[in-house]
Amino acid sequence: MFDVAQVVSRLKMNDWANSSTSVVLDQSWTRVERSVLVAVLSVEMVLGVIGNCLVLLVKIMCRGRFPCRYWVPFVSLTLSDLGSSLLIISGSLLAMLTKGQRSPWCEVVSLLKFAFITSSIGSIAILCVQRAKGVASTGRGASVVVALACLASWLTGVVFGSIPVVYNWIRYDPAEMLCAVFWESSYSDMLVYILCAFSICIVIPFLLILFYSLFTAAGCERNCDSDPDDLSSVTPLIVAFYLFCYTPLAVSELILLGRLDLSPAPDWLRTLSSVMSYLDCGLNPIIYCANQDFREAGLALFWTSRKLLFSEPVLTSVTKLEL
Repeated sequence: MFDVAQVVSRLKMNDWANSSTSVVLDQSWTRVERSVLVAVLSVEMVLGVIGNCLVLLVKIMCRGRFPCRYWVPFVSLTLSDLGSSLLIISGSLLAMLTKGQRSPWCEVVSLLKFAFITSSIGSIAILCVQRAKGVASTGRGASVVVALACLASWLTGVVFGSIPVVYNWIRYDPAEMLCAVFWESSYSDMLVYILCAFSICIVIPFLLILFYSLFTAAGCERNCDSDPDDLSSVTPLIVAFYLFCYTPLAVSELILLGRLDLSPAPDWLRTLSSVMSYLDCGLNPIIYCANQDFREAGLALFWTSRKLLFSEPVLTSVTKLEL
């Protein structure tokens, strides 16, 4: 039967898509709201870029000064946070200032955001599995396997992030302050994609994180006391803050999935989901500093460099000259 309501809904959606071909949409932000969001995004970008660069520097230059048996997923997580801070948060900040994002940067941002989210939760899941089983990344064989697992999480994110780009589901969303997926096809297409993407990229890593975190907590005396100063001691904090920061994003996607008219979640929730997910990139470097050995290694690196730079010349030898 000819469904008039469905045709009207499709026409409205096509009209909106045609009006957004320039990918410049204006959100009804007040000047105060826009200023606050720009300030928040700026702080998150600075924290994420500087913090993760310093973390990588400490991990590379001070690797032998603090114990880190599971360094591969830590490096993968740091690279994901740094990439998100450099490309995604800066893109949102620029979109707030220019009131939009243009193609092809629009599609690139959407793809990279999905890749960074998938790689970060995948890296945390691998870290939890390693920590629970006590399989360190120090051995050659183990480090290769773990590196391949981290690479698989990155590639999975790229593949699923590419699908909306290929099918032209990407539009600029003023509420999210970057380009996101808007569904212009049927509900069944959206349902299949979201179920596959969430099951493989989100649900499976989340279940691994939950199960192995509880397993580690139950067997903490056997797993953690062997080396309590290892950097992996901050894993519970990383997991807790990750789940806290990405809860609004998960709720926003579930609301979209539950609406048959394909309408997105409320604007305020989509804005909150972006701000909170960006916050996690800047919090992780601070969480690493909760480990005393890592913190002392970082302080020793910069303090020693400063002392060498500004130290006065010291007399080390005397040579006699015959006159």
